Amino acid sequence: METANYTRVTEFVLTGLSQAREVQLVLFVIFLSFYLFIIPVNILIICTIRLDPHLTSPMYFLLANLAFLDIWYSSITAPKMLVDFFVERKVISFGGCIAQLFFLHFVGASEMFLLTVMAFDRYAAICRPLHYAAIMNRRLCCILVAFSWLGGFIHSTIQVALIVRLPFCGPNELDSYFCDITQVVRIACANTFPEELVMIFSSGLISVVCFIALLMSYAFLLVMLKKHSGSGESTTRAMSTCYSHITIVVLMFGPSIYIYARPFDSFSLDKVVSVFHTVIFPLLNPIIYTLRNKEVKMAMRKLVDRYILCKEK
Repeated sequence: METANYTRVTEFVLTGLSQAREVQLVLFVIFLSFYLFIIPVNILIICTIRLDPHLTSPMYFLLANLAFLDIWYSSITAPKMLVDFFVERKVISFGGCIAQLFFLHFVGASEMFLLTVMAFDRYAAICRPLHYAAIMNRRLCCILVAFSWLGGFIHSTIQVALIVRLPFCGPNELDSYFCDITQVVRIACANTFPEELVMIFSSGLISVVCFIALLMSYAFLLVMLKKHSGSGESTTRAMSTCYSHITIVVLMFGPSIYIYARPFDSFSLDKVVSVFHTVIFPLLNPIIYTLRNKEVKMAMRKLVDRYILCKEK
């Protein structure tokens, strides 16, 4: 790959979500509201699970880790996007672009792997209830979470390694509000087919395989639960938890498959799907996963009453 005559691009120009001032102001209010909900609610979830002695099961430990990843994931793109609503020329440095891309895939892939761990947790709880505590002990939970993070790190490192070796000589405009591989690869001054193929394999194929495996595993769990539908409230709660998990899996993997499991050509829905993937999905996570859980909601009320409202026990 000949790069001697290329002038290295030092920054990228982002087109943003809209050029209309009125639309930008409306979007700023909406997305700021989302962000101001995501951060404190997920912090509250983490504090509740850490401080409440009744929320010690592996499921809650994994939910706390999911909440932490949601805080991080939403903070990768949202703050700059909010600032850029008031900037005429939206730019990001080459290094800043690579950093944003790295952390987006690092945290996003870690969250995907964590959802797989949570499916295994539900399998152990439903299919091996008598051995659940022994199987999903704290040591194994920590190891599985660590492997989720490690998998995300390896995946993201591969994406960045493929991007940084490409030559960028102009144009330097990205038709988006953040840096991602699908946008950056399009403006490289080289044939990027081999890189695209590896990226589609590492991002798209992993998303598809994990998505299908998770849907099949939850379908199996629901069949098992319906066979024991006479067990009462515990079965109903377990089924409700599975449905919540399935909803999150579809919302997480659907946009990811659309973005990464195809050639990196531009389509009209790209920005809409990206907004859902990076902004709205972290908003739905605490609502669907945690705030529908009675034990967590009761514990959160107690925590707020005790430490924020300063009410007596």
